[in-house]
Amino acid sequence: MPDRPYLDPADLDRADPESAIAAAAKRCSNWGRWGADDVLGTLNFLDDAKRAEGARLVRRGAAFSLSQRFDADGPQKGWRRRTNPVHTMLDTGTDAERGVQGFPHGIGGADDVIAMPLQASTQWDGLGHIFDHGDAWNGRRAGDVVTSLGDAVTGIETVADRIAGRGVLLDVGRAVGEQFGTPGELPDGFAITPAHLEATIAAQGAGARVGRGDLLLVRTGQLTRARRSVAAGTGWGDYAGGPAPGLSFTAADWLHATEIAGVATDTWGFEVRPNEFDVAFQPLHQVAIPHIGLFLGELWDLDALAADCAADGVWEFFLTAAPLPVTGAVGAPVNPLAVK
Repeated sequence: MPDRPYLDPADLDRADPESAIAAAAKRCSNWGRWGADDVLGTLNFLDDAKRAEGARLVRRGAAFSLSQRFDADGPQKGWRRRTNPVHTMLDTGTDAERGVQGFPHGIGGADDVIAMPLQASTQWDGLGHIFDHGDAWNGRRAGDVVTSLGDAVTGIETVADRIAGRGVLLDVGRAVGEQFGTPGELPDGFAITPAHLEATIAAQGAGARVGRGDLLLVRTGQLTRARRSVAAGTGWGDYAGGPAPGLSFTAADWLHATEIAGVATDTWGFEVRPNEFDVAFQPLHQVAIPHIGLFLGELWDLDALAADCAADGVWEFFLTAAPLPVTGAVGAPVNPLAVK
């Protein structure tokens, strides 16, 4: 990874997000890097050799699902019409018992349907999800990419066979949270800087190095805290869309310099909330997706994997996380599997 100085959050002009975003976009732009027709962005870094490297990390065969549940009891509260999934049965065992299904020789069955926003639970943000001043990934105009018919250029189906390789977990919650009196958890509003990421790598050891083509997972511990609230009967609170620990805007250069293929967190919005400017909404998204071409994962469940990594000291693994290839979608559900 190139050795470069990174911005300190204290150096950000909180009153001027426009200038900060424009400057970061210029520094971190990958436009044209893989040609004018590119639709893969940073997934170009994740090649066959990198997938083979990831596969060689499987030693025990222990598998961890990194997905939250897809059900009506999830954290969504309706913002931007994002609701929790609604699961409905079309045919049931009761129908089979009563012989109303119309099948011959006694066979019966059950069928079901689900209705949900594609970003209701564990998911990837695709390259058509966020724009900067009307520009989409690789300098295309947003209206030429995504219309009422969907994303005709960088739809999530274009990467359905790409996202599998070496995964690395950086448990920043475990490495840093103890100083806040909550071991394993960062407080809401905590901005994870490049210094925190580098310190976590140093604490976890050489196997936690991050480089070209890797799939990075960053655990904050916020999901752990939210689940305690659910178990106590007080609900999800503001887990979906409220204050949260997350990546600092100043991490944009680090994300670009490492040449990772994708990054996912255990939070709703990936970056720190409230954002680091007086008036802003997801400014790191505005640089990472349309300019870096970086795939962002949100609402991932990293707790069981983190516990295992802490127990055996191995923070790298084979990760397969193909999105559901919904044609033209700008994001899609995923059940990621980490195999150690």
